[in-house]
Amino acid sequence: MEKLLFATGNKNKVIEIKALLDGLPYEIVSMAEIGFTEDIPETGKDLKENAIIKAQYLFDKTKKNIIAEDTGLEVSALNGAPGVHTARYAGDAKDSTANMNLLLENLIEQEDRSAQFHTVIALIINGELYTFDGISKGEIAKNLSGSKGFGYDPIFIPEGFSTTFAEMSLAEKSKISHRGRALSKMIEFLKK
Repeated sequence: MEKLLFATGNKNKVIEIKALLDGLPYEIVSMAEIGFTEDIPETGKDLKENAIIKAQYLFDKTKKNIIAEDTGLEVSALNGAPGVHTARYAGDAKDSTANMNLLLENLIEQEDRSAQFHTVIALIINGELYTFDGISKGEIAKNLSGSKGFGYDPIFIPEGFSTTFAEMSLAEKSKISHRGRALSKMIEFLKK
């Protein structure tokens, strides 16, 4: 079983990625599992740069195979915001409820509620860097709905659905999510 150290402190992302890799010869190991508690810098100007920075930082410290990702919610009416600042949209506390409330407040006057989640995964395997991206288009709901998932899931309705990500099971969400799509590309690459 090949181990991939996941450069995140977000337990929900670890659960999602582990579920998506279930049945494959890869084991996701969290930073917590190896006792790595340092904050990894996220100083990139875009999602790809941030994913690469996180992967490279952890690789430089551990010399292990690494998976890192960065995800942004890009809202059309807000010129792509919150984007690279998605987790800290309402401040450094990374409070999902505050982030969603601020986003809904900023969209009150907007008719165009189209948005997309964009994920970039950076993989360092055998010392080589590769990136994979995935996009899930949809729109921002007017109210929070659902109790599953995390982050902005209670206000994101994916294209072709009438329910939010937070109203879907992890398996349903993973089939159409940005993270699931990026991971599928990575899995196809690893199978080769």
